[in-house]
Amino acid sequence: MYIVQIASECAPVIKAGGLGDVVYGLSRELDERGHCVEIILPMYDCMRYDHIWGLHDAYLDLGVPWYGGEIKCDVFCGWVHGRVCFFIQPKSQDQFFNRGHVYGSHDDPMRFAFFSKAAMEFLLKSNKRPDIIHCHDWQTGLVPVMLYEMYQYYGMERQRVCYTIHNFRHQGSCGNEILAATGLNRPEYYFDYSRLQDNFNPFALNLMKGGIVYSNYVNTVSPHHAWEARFTDVGYGLGHTLEIHQDKFSGILNGVDYNFWNPATDKLIPANYDIDKLEDKAKDKQALRQKLLLQESDKPIIAYIGRLDEQKGVHLVHHSIYYALQRNAQYVLLGSGTSSEVNSKFLHEKYFLNDNPDVHLEIGFDEELAHLIYAGADMIVVPSNFEPCGLTQLISLKYGTVPIVRGVGGLLSTVFDRDYDPDHAPEKRNGYVFYQMDNAALESAMERAIGLYYEYPKEFEQLVQQGMEYDYSWKAAGSQYLNVYEHIKYK
Repeated sequence: MYIVQIASECAPVIKAGGLGDVVYGLSRELDERGHCVEIILPMYDCMRYDHIWGLHDAYLDLGVPWYGGEIKCDVFCGWVHGRVCFFIQPKSQDQFFNRGHVYGSHDDPMRFAFFSKAAMEFLLKSNKRPDIIHCHDWQTGLVPVMLYEMYQYYGMERQRVCYTIHNFRHQGSCGNEILAATGLNRPEYYFDYSRLQDNFNPFALNLMKGGIVYSNYVNTVSPHHAWEARFTDVGYGLGHTLEIHQDKFSGILNGVDYNFWNPATDKLIPANYDIDKLEDKAKDKQALRQKLLLQESDKPIIAYIGRLDEQKGVHLVHHSIYYALQRNAQYVLLGSGTSSEVNSKFLHEKYFLNDNPDVHLEIGFDEELAHLIYAGADMIVVPSNFEPCGLTQLISLKYGTVPIVRGVGGLLSTVFDRDYDPDHAPEKRNGYVFYQMDNAALESAMERAIGLYYEYPKEFEQLVQQGMEYDYSWKAAGSQYLNVYEHIKYK
């Protein structure tokens, strides 16, 4: 099959979140199975150009119709760790992708509407006719709209769209200027509840809703999150739209790139290990202590890795530090706040705890340190408010680090409580789960994990091994996406 991914991110060249990891990981899995996969991305000024090999021009002066005129673009091609990527660079005074950041501009809907339009023009004029166009999140929600309403009449009637939603929280709300800019026009047609009209604001268009309505198949990134999106407020107002289109909606669990996240081959940790050489994990634990100046002891190390914001349950992250210390454990945090207020709070905690030999807070992000923490920690807390899939718990399982998670989204689809999971046999359980968003719920799960570590070390080691036995690579997800592609290809 010939598959084109259209996305706003692809790790490691441009990554603001998990979306970038998914686009790269899925593309490689499909490529390794013998399918032709290409990726279309904006050409940001802030990309990691050192991860692009053989960058060359692929289509110069591509004319993209825009507001009744046109904007010229240059399209470049290069290889990102083996993946073929096309980068769209507009030659416009709007400087759509020369902002020094990926997201956060006041005109983000317009920026990504232009990217979607340019991607479709590139496919059309370069005579690329993929079997499947796979697009992601609100930034490319207009792709299936334009394909169905415009481009199918220009010779693209056979293309089919799979649309993946990674985060329902950001939906691309905008006004009718998007219609005028892209040439869709006809506001009276699109401001309709069955098309792009926002479900709660009759004066706004919703680009994510457009992607749901017009695509041939829609999925989110875990089975449980698909249920949450339809039946709880995690769908952020799109539950009824998903209900209408339930026959083409499901959850497909993300995978982890085990070429990059694998303690047996990881070049960023001092001691490699696997399920049969688990004793060598202790060497990484010692190295972590030495690097972060923690005291040598028999205490377990509990970790947190990730953003510090509301989605990640930041108040519970904060509480977990002090509860771990209270329960005779050590604690390591690696993360940065998405607001200056949160960042300041954790910087204050860092200085307050600076002389405590059992805790280290690293405010910021350090890829190498993240690998060492996954390898050296005994447990990791993931107390998310909501979590469509989550990579932290998947990586930690591979590294033999027991996850302590809140039972939401992909966390509930991948972590099975050692003590209370009737759906999984004891030998298939791999961590600890709590459900409420309060301190007591978190403490209960942490208490059980720390208690097992101290009182039943052999059983704790067995739990570690059970977690390492799980395969959360892209293998299963790759098969499921291919099934979707085959299903919609002949529609």
